[in-house]
Amino acid sequence: MGRLKALAATGRKTAEEAAEWLHCHCHDPSLDDPIPQEYALFLCPTGHLLEKLQEFWRESKRQCTKNRAHEVFPHITLCDFFTCEDQKVEGLYEALRRAGDRMLGSFPSAVPLALHSSVSYLGFFVTDSPADVIREFAMMFATEAAILADCTVKPCTKQLHLTLAHKFYPHHQRTLEQLARAVHPGLRCQWTATLYSRDMRFVHYQTLRALFQYKPQNVDELTLTPGDHIFVDPTQQEEASEGWVIGVSQRTGCRGFLPENYTERVRECDTWVKHRTYTFSLAMDLNSRKDGDASGRRNGEVHPPQRPRSIGSMQALQATIMRKSVLVVRHGERVDQIFGKSWLQQCSTPDGKYYRPDLNFPCSLPRRGNGIKDFENDPPLSSCGIFQSRMAGEALLDSGIQITSIFTSPALRCVQTAKHILEELKLEKKMKIRVEPGIYEWTKWEAGKSTPTLMTLDELKEANFNVSTDYRPAFPLASLMPAESYDEYVDRCAVSVEHIVSSCPQDLGVTLIVGHGSALDSCIRPLLGLPPRDSADFAQLVRKIPSLGMCFCEENKEAGRWELVAPPVKTLTHGSNSAFNWRNWIPGN
Repeated sequence: MGRLKALAATGRKTAEEAAEWLHCHCHDPSLDDPIPQEYALFLCPTGHLLEKLQEFWRESKRQCTKNRAHEVFPHITLCDFFTCEDQKVEGLYEALRRAGDRMLGSFPSAVPLALHSSVSYLGFFVTDSPADVIREFAMMFATEAAILADCTVKPCTKQLHLTLAHKFYPHHQRTLEQLARAVHPGLRCQWTATLYSRDMRFVHYQTLRALFQYKPQNVDELTLTPGDHIFVDPTQQEEASEGWVIGVSQRTGCRGFLPENYTERVRECDTWVKHRTYTFSLAMDLNSRKDGDASGRRNGEVHPPQRPRSIGSMQALQATIMRKSVLVVRHGERVDQIFGKSWLQQCSTPDGKYYRPDLNFPCSLPRRGNGIKDFENDPPLSSCGIFQSRMAGEALLDSGIQITSIFTSPALRCVQTAKHILEELKLEKKMKIRVEPGIYEWTKWEAGKSTPTLMTLDELKEANFNVSTDYRPAFPLASLMPAESYDEYVDRCAVSVEHIVSSCPQDLGVTLIVGHGSALDSCIRPLLGLPPRDSADFAQLVRKIPSLGMCFCEENKEAGRWELVAPPVKTLTHGSNSAFNWRNWIPGN
């Protein structure tokens, strides 16, 4: 029973996460209670529409205080909460996949949303025939769930709506309406049917999140770790002293006293678990994306499901978040990798200006002090390299890991990769990129007898890279030596990665290092306490590392060592696309 409960509580993603949940709940008095999870199906917007809705959420809360709509993320309810026995949850996943597959061809290419306002409600109503199609999808899911998971599911038969504000002060209505008009419902959007679960025991409880660590002083107190969610029943606080509350830890299932000023109030939905998604692609192309079950299909291929995006949904990854981790990532595809050493001649005009001869060349190049020639040995990402970087960033966001700091090689391609990853993580304005020349490529592999001319921090800032000017690197840029020996190179990387880790002593999360293929070996082995490889083996290994290849290490404080573990996202594999000359189709050519 405990194993099935652990799988259900973690969204049935991996056995490792379920085992970690069981380990944390070893003292949970309710572990063997046959209490199922409650599930609900929502239709959730993504993309530009979601960004605008989240902006409305922030502004409405700032200007008009909090209302009931702020308790949940933007969504359209398809099926209200229902229970499902832990051993039958896989049937729900299959029900979602089947319903999605059957409705994919008829799902509306655009969901019409009409703004509706009253003295206590503001939101978008789904109008016209698309509302009937969406209701039919919900009905089909309910039917399949009854057959496959023996669940009683009530699909929404009323007016489908996306709530913007609910139960607000009447004098705020006009301000909320003005804010709502800035949300254009016609914005490009993919709609995702998402299956969530919650612990039915704590539905009407308040939800707190721990801000600080707390070690119990008495046996009836709870241990707090930053990020822990605590369920508190406001009606059962008679035994608590002033400044204290009694609550149940979501991470451990234990009940006890805790200092209230160590916590903050958060939304109930921050503790919900995302199980599976089915995405209806509304992009103006022929591609459709389906994330139906534990090995959801996209365009006919098998892929693992997406993981939670929100911070509050990350309890399934709690152990990872609360450990110090290092993720080393290779940069994306570089332009000279595709167009060869003469790439710069292919995109330069006689007067030294850049133009784009192929779509895989970047749209533009940043300005450099010595002009375009400095790019020859410090090439940028190709257009595909930018796409790869963004895809990796999106996957990291889906995985739910918490990036707390980012370091990069000074090579332009690495700084660009870091920037695009941060943009997808929504951290590009909050987190500065720390440039560490010590993790630059082995200079013996660089062309010429001198080290390449790399962009300065001022040039990077001028090019809109959010780089830190306060960080003091282990190796200044000027200290890089041309044609260094292998021993000098691995020593430089070892010192640099030690400096990086020591620069973030309090960061319980993931330190992201964006470097070269060689960094996956030269930066990881020192962490693991392993000696350098033979240089010939090193060279053979590095050649096989693809763009956005990743290695992930976690600190095991109990064992006093770092351990290599599975990266939070899968590898990125794709084929080549050769150049095409339309003139070859002209007769006689």
